[in-house]
Amino acid sequence: MDVCCFNRPFDDWSQLRIRLEAEAILTMINYFQTEKWLLIGSIALDSAIEQTPDLEKKQQVQDLLTLVKTKISLTEVIQERTKTLLTLGFKSFDALHLAYAESAIVDVFLTTDDRLLNKAILNQAILKVPVQNPISWLTEQSND
Repeated sequence: MDVCCFNRPFDDWSQLRIRLEAEAILTMINYFQTEKWLLIGSIALDSAIEQTPDLEKKQQVQDLLTLVKTKISLTEVIQERTKTLLTLGFKSFDALHLAYAESAIVDVFLTTDDRLLNKAILNQAILKVPVQNPISWLTEQSND
């Protein structure tokens, strides 16, 4: 999950989309807590969360990071892949997060960021990890 997913449960729920995404993420958090699913973290994730200006939200998100059971370390392969993803037009943190996700061979990289999601869809043949919105991914999982 990228940082926007971790932030979503603490956003303003007055908009339907935000409420639905937050509920999907809270459902996933339950799966992480019961260890049915594995949440993978990285230094990039930690760094992005550290930049959260709202101190209360930052603390709440950092509390969620206690669910991370595996943390991927930065490698040359990740650095090189990040450079490749940057040439495709991904922003720096997005490229780095995706490179980490590919390195970890995750089932999915989740985001609520439409710009990132659309860029990933355009480049899905090149990416080594599916990128989805939490709602659509959780819906697919419940249908399996």
